[in-house]
Amino acid sequence: MSGLEIERKFLVHKRDDEYKRQAYSSSRIKQGYICSGHGRTVRVRIRDEKGYLTIKGPSVDGGLSRYEFEKEITLDEAEHLMQLCEPGIIDKTRFLVKSGRHTFEVDEFYGDNEGLVMAEVELQSEDEAFEKPGFIAKEVTGDARFYNSYLRQMPFVLWRNQLPEEFR
Repeated sequence: MSGLEIERKFLVHKRDDEYKRQAYSSSRIKQGYICSGHGRTVRVRIRDEKGYLTIKGPSVDGGLSRYEFEKEITLDEAEHLMQLCEPGIIDKTRFLVKSGRHTFEVDEFYGDNEGLVMAEVELQSEDEAFEKPGFIAKEVTGDARFYNSYLRQMPFVLWRNQLPEEFR
């Protein structure tokens, strides 16, 4: 899969785990970055028992869209490529929640990013309307602190106190 990725990103109220009850699917994800800089990333991901290699370009439109190329690779290839990654692994569970015509991907983070819960929705166009589920809170689209590549380098544990209590 490749093309332009258009998505909006939100924080989830920390005490609201309604997304878990509404989820129709969940999977464990571990990912590392072979390189990340200047808004460009090369990511290796293991999602359950499958591997993926993803290349993302820099964000445009205030972080709303960016080029993305993703290719499924074998689990063995992904495990070997993880050895080449920069220090710091992102570890999270992703919950898929339907809301209207869209699916929200809700990520609950572990390790040094423990306590952070974010939701993303992919759109076909930048002005596409969508229904927000009740657990969605503050929009953080375009805020680089909430990019996985940033969280790898500057984990949530180091700056969580900058956020209001309801998101820590």
